[in-house]
Amino acid sequence: MTSDQLEHIQHTKNFVKQTLESAEGGHDWFHILRVYNNSLLISKNESVNDYVVALGALLHDIADSKFYDGDETIGPQKAREFLFKINVDSTVIEHVVKIIENVSFKGGNEAQSFSSKELDVIQDADRLDALGAIGIARTFNYGGYKNRKLYDPSIPPDLKMTKEAYKASTAPTINHFYEKLLLLKDRMHTKTGKQIAQNRHLYMEGFLKQFYAEWNGKK
Repeated sequence: MTSDQLEHIQHTKNFVKQTLESAEGGHDWFHILRVYNNSLLISKNESVNDYVVALGALLHDIADSKFYDGDETIGPQKAREFLFKINVDSTVIEHVVKIIENVSFKGGNEAQSFSSKELDVIQDADRLDALGAIGIARTFNYGGYKNRKLYDPSIPPDLKMTKEAYKASTAPTINHFYEKLLLLKDRMHTKTGKQIAQNRHLYMEGFLKQFYAEWNGKK
């Protein structure tokens, strides 16, 4: 990368860290940093534009719609304005904005309107952070933030939700494992992403087995 590109990345890190200073614990600067580091790891085995991957990973959750009444336009707009301000090339800005618009899960039944290798890398990296030990921690942290039940056997998971229903759901936290987390392993794009996801998926299955045993008063 050029010196200007490296400077843009550093400016972006500073901007994101400051912007998300008071964010919910599962969507804060440390989430961004993990996704950024996972993106760099995955990129080593992919033919991608590392500059676009870096900027896209850092800005992918700059304004998650969950915390803006479901408004999906704020994140792309904030990213566009910031990148323009630091003189990033317009072609790169458009690519990063498209990544932000398409990176999230959105219930799993929503078709993406854009595709690129860079999006694949960042999407895999973001999904990896929803898996394994950290994925479990983030899920229950968000459930607590929204004051949701841990589990209610009378409320089964809904695997056929529309995008709107998924965004509006107030279901118990355990349901989220079936409505999103356990689906991610088979929706990874890259070889590295698939390998890491497999291990984290198995860890979650073990957690759920233990959870139900304890819930039902078994050893």
